[in-house]
Amino acid sequence: GLAQLGVTGILIPEAYGGSDLSLLDACLVSQALGHAVTPAPFLSSSILVPIALAGLEDQAVGGWLSGIATGQLVMGAAITEGFSIRENAGVRLENGRLYGKAMMALDAVQADFVLVLLDDEHLAVIHGDHEGLTTTRLLTTDATRSTAELLLEGVEPVAVFEGRGEAIARMFEAGRIALAADALGASESMIGQAVSYAMDRKQFDRVIGSFQAVKHMCAEMIAELEPTRSLIWYAAHSFDTLPEDSPLMACHALAHMSEIGREIASVSTQVHGGIGWTDEQNLHFWFKRLGVARHLLGGPEYLRAKAAELQGLAA
Repeated sequence: GLAQLGVTGILIPEAYGGSDLSLLDACLVSQALGHAVTPAPFLSSSILVPIALAGLEDQAVGGWLSGIATGQLVMGAAITEGFSIRENAGVRLENGRLYGKAMMALDAVQADFVLVLLDDEHLAVIHGDHEGLTTTRLLTTDATRSTAELLLEGVEPVAVFEGRGEAIARMFEAGRIALAADALGASESMIGQAVSYAMDRKQFDRVIGSFQAVKHMCAEMIAELEPTRSLIWYAAHSFDTLPEDSPLMACHALAHMSEIGREIASVSTQVHGGIGWTDEQNLHFWFKRLGVARHLLGGPEYLRAKAAELQGLAA
């Protein structure tokens, strides 16, 4: 359904069946997907992979992008080691084969292909079901987003791309901005649900939304979120039109949205305090999506440190 709407190929060139639109357009889609906590591989397949492979005149690349645009192909992204190495993870190329472990690989479970980050300059693409590859879905709080651990024992890559440093950096920028937009949409939904509940739930023969304390909670959530919308939209705009601003804005957008999203998730759940067990109301889907998004492409602490480094302020 998303492919029929043109969503999956939104950043893919028209030559490969995509729409070749801007990152701002893609972020509006990401915002809508976050609003509905959509369990789709949009971040990996439609944002990270097309940006990482942009400009490569390779027949295989064209086939992958065409497949993504039509919805016939899903590509996961094992890129976490580009900013956070856990459990001695990392993938290396030896004698034409890949060895190592990749953690928190996005949408790699049942993916047709997986984009693997080797280092700051090298990328590889592997078959999702290649012999020697063990894919284990990781259990996280967010059931709407798929992450996995990849163990590679002599996996022969379909392709290895060198000198992709700039594309890799751009991939992380685009991914962080799109993830912030997803969190923006999820936060909007949680506020909407809180307001709706406050206008329905009664206490002392009055809807709780008529009490000043609850009004303040809802108003403050909206007041905190609105400036974040402008920040994220500007970051997405800068990616295509002001590339010199994009690295810094990507850090600011996701770091700030992560902090605001956590607060909105907490307060909107407090507004629902009368329901007792939130799992019965489904609010927890948005709560958990925001919680995982906070760390998926770098937590606020890491992003603020990176922003300081970009401005020459790092110690």
